[in-house]
Amino acid sequence: MTAVIDLRHVSKTYGRRVRALRGISMHVEKGEIFGLLGPNGAGKSTLVKILMTVISPSRAEGTMLGARIGDKGTLAKVGYLPEHHRFPEYLTGRQVIEFYGAMAMVRRRERKAKAAGLLDLVGMTDWADTRVKGYSKGMRQRIGIAQALVNSPELIVLDEPTDGVDPVGRRDIRMILTRLKQEGCTVFLNSHLLSELEMVCDRVAILVQGQVSSQGTIEELTRDQQRYEIEIALPEGSAIDPGLLLPAGTARALEAPAAAGITAAPQGAAGNGLAVFRGTLTSGESVIADAELIRVGARDPGPIQPILDGLRSRGITIKAVRAVRPSLEDLFMQAVIDPVTGKALAPGAEHSPKKSKKEGG
Repeated sequence: MTAVIDLRHVSKTYGRRVRALRGISMHVEKGEIFGLLGPNGAGKSTLVKILMTVISPSRAEGTMLGARIGDKGTLAKVGYLPEHHRFPEYLTGRQVIEFYGAMAMVRRRERKAKAAGLLDLVGMTDWADTRVKGYSKGMRQRIGIAQALVNSPELIVLDEPTDGVDPVGRRDIRMILTRLKQEGCTVFLNSHLLSELEMVCDRVAILVQGQVSSQGTIEELTRDQQRYEIEIALPEGSAIDPGLLLPAGTARALEAPAAAGITAAPQGAAGNGLAVFRGTLTSGESVIADAELIRVGARDPGPIQPILDGLRSRGITIKAVRAVRPSLEDLFMQAVIDPVTGKALAPGAEHSPKKSKKEGG
């Protein structure tokens, strides 16, 4: 696939101390929906403004639509909806679309025809000739998306497109984005609504303190954290050593804390008062079991089959078997939590320490 956005070493420093972006590398492929997420102050808006030539980077290598970053001529092929957009309130929705079409050098007859089609696309035909001042926040967002499409862009950049939009409107916007993708348009989407991103994005990048923490498909980013959970029910009043729930010879208890990436612990009281078995299957997957749930760190169902057979043979009720992977919200929280302190990383960009007068600063 061809990269529509190919960024390398993108940095932005405000003044001498605030490093908003610290060497961003990012690739957005043609025809995909790419999600940009991160906490407040992570540098998302700064990156978008660099792409749209609103601000200049301190350093940037790479291309957007085949031209170097900062080339203003490229913007003729880009549609853009800023986060805090403001349209002239004396204009109607139709006039807003035609006005932005004129600024994008779309011919008069063409932009009038396109305005009608775009109003239908975003569900605003009935409100087309009502002034913007009478619109709700969600209606303004719909018109915002329409104006971003009036120049038939190859790339559309949307900054918080579902902000203030009700659930029905968010569903409609997801359908619009999917349709744009099917028509070959590339969508670069910045949003705080992680559930929305997870439903529509082909790939995502997580920004934390001006750097890309992770980038890829949800499948790629969660590959090492996928597991199967087997929910069981023992006969009322019965108790069983969780280690005995696993067929003989299929698992061993851990003796070293680092083994298989989970903490070793002798059988004992868990937080819910249940004894817990921690170990690894003989095939190498981690396993944690108590009297209610067996968790196996596996991406495919093969390793759990002997466990299921053993449970059935002993007459233990299997209530559910489910494949589990972290959500986009889980990935986000992992990215913003300091693994050393267990606390959320400080919001905002990195600040270089201020030199004292004795240091010559």
